[in-house]
Amino acid sequence: MAEVGAHLTAAPAGGDRPSVFEAVAQDGLMAAVKPALQHLVKVLAESNPARYGFLWHWFDEIYVLLDLLLQQHYLARCSASFSENFYSLKRIPMGDGRQQPLATAGLPKRQHWKSLLLLVLIPYLKGKLEKLVSSLREEDEYSIHPPSSSWKRFYRAFLAAYPYVNMTWEGWFLIQQLCYILGKAEHHSPMLKLAGVRLVRLTAEDVQALEKKWAETTSNPTHSFTSRAQSALRKALGGIAFSLSTGLSISVFFLQFLDWWYSSENQETIKSLTALPTPPPPVHLEQEPSSALLPSLKSVCPLCRKVRVNATALATSGFVFCYRCAYSYVKAHQRCPITGYATELQHLVKLYSPES
Repeated sequence: MAEVGAHLTAAPAGGDRPSVFEAVAQDGLMAAVKPALQHLVKVLAESNPARYGFLWHWFDEIYVLLDLLLQQHYLARCSASFSENFYSLKRIPMGDGRQQPLATAGLPKRQHWKSLLLLVLIPYLKGKLEKLVSSLREEDEYSIHPPSSSWKRFYRAFLAAYPYVNMTWEGWFLIQQLCYILGKAEHHSPMLKLAGVRLVRLTAEDVQALEKKWAETTSNPTHSFTSRAQSALRKALGGIAFSLSTGLSISVFFLQFLDWWYSSENQETIKSLTALPTPPPPVHLEQEPSSALLPSLKSVCPLCRKVRVNATALATSGFVFCYRCAYSYVKAHQRCPITGYATELQHLVKLYSPES
């Protein structure tokens, strides 16, 4: 089944309240998916800017649209976000402690739309704000505004206040999680409280209902064009969701590896692992000792034993000769006169000195 998958199990008898580890882990799941997609789009854009450059330029908007469709699909069918469903959790309205509705029943419209907006819109706005702060900090270092301009005073005040605002935001979440751990709160996140819902574990009845609903959706034939289009869209979203959920464990591991590989702390280690070894000196293939061919003065041609005229190097060996000497020898023997490496005329490289 696409929505539930092999990772869903029945809730344990210890209660429906998820542990703080489950709650925090599902919060970080989508935060791990976005960087992976962003890195993929960056590689595509760098490989072919003309074709994929727009994906990188509009990545945030494209991602928020895909996230909106994905979260809408799961909220409508499973009463949970994608990450909550991955950890066998669901959302129920506040106050439904006695009789919990099944996951297939969906959330009331008010809680549904509030959940959708808070799941999608808040991370998007937060990401945009962080990018704005980063760009303003760069602009502040190379600003062309006069020191007394009102705009410069405004964004400097904004930059000075942002760390405290961000600390307050993160502290709000931390305090809520501590209260949840101590049993003083029903929510581990303020966003759940604002949406008017709380998280509980899926029960065996929820799993059975979700499987039944999925089976009915795939077996019922549709006749009208609109119904077929809606069914095809639901199946496509279900297939994407199933592929994303089943391959998420490997994807997260791969993402962590990429994060480690490209981290600034590991750049020296990466350079040492990927650095090319120093090439060995040329192997002399002449029958007679090649050292006899090399003059003691570096400005003398090894072939004519005179000061080089129109210095020309052989790309295959690196030795420098007169152009006329190198051209005649390579044309006749197709090899380097010093090392014996196979050489052709196109390997002659003219050297230009500042004096010339």
